[in-house]
Amino acid sequence: MSGKPTLAIVGGTGALGGGLARRSAAAGYEVVIGSRSVDKAEAAARALAPAARGVPPRGTSNVEAAGAGDVVILSVPWASHGAILDEIKPRVAGKIVVDTTVPLVPPKVARVQLPAETSAAVAAQRRLGDGARVVAAFHNVAAAKLQADAPVDCDVLVFADAPEDRAAVVELAEAAGLRGVHAGPLANAVAAEALTSVLIGINRHYKVPGAGIRITGLDKD
Repeated sequence: MSGKPTLAIVGGTGALGGGLARRSAAAGYEVVIGSRSVDKAEAAARALAPAARGVPPRGTSNVEAAGAGDVVILSVPWASHGAILDEIKPRVAGKIVVDTTVPLVPPKVARVQLPAETSAAVAAQRRLGDGARVVAAFHNVAAAKLQADAPVDCDVLVFADAPEDRAAVVELAEAAGLRGVHAGPLANAVAAEALTSVLIGINRHYKVPGAGIRITGLDKD
């Protein structure tokens, strides 16, 4: 790929996906918003157009978005995770698929409840097979903060088996105004997924809108 990759946001009309779409478009990425409702995707793309720097975002179905993107960001609820992976599987061979999914099981979303595969990211890799390159990221950043214009005081832990795939997603995080941190292989994603439930509990106890994480002691500080 030359220049910036085209980003497909599968589930791009939701809170987290919409925030990532907004910041990525503002950073000059071509963004394709996917949704189960094409009308909702097109409306979301039109709303982002004034803030885009470069090609205006466009909206389409999840499947068509996955096919159009060089990098596919999956931002969907755990309840529909498997079904949507099955839908987009034929369109993501050879691509980086950034899975932001946390296996939250309502109503006890402040309790860690991990799947049999140990994490949503590992489940995604198994479901998509070796043809896709799953990277796990963006679990611990509040969606509302991504949608705001203010800087986000939060690190993004990035997990993937291939260091070059981690590096590509660290770059996406930093373009969105966050600090991406290499956090090891995909198996480690279980830590960030579990931490999301912990942060939800912290938000409730301290009555704050979006607690995040910071990794201290890095040279980049």
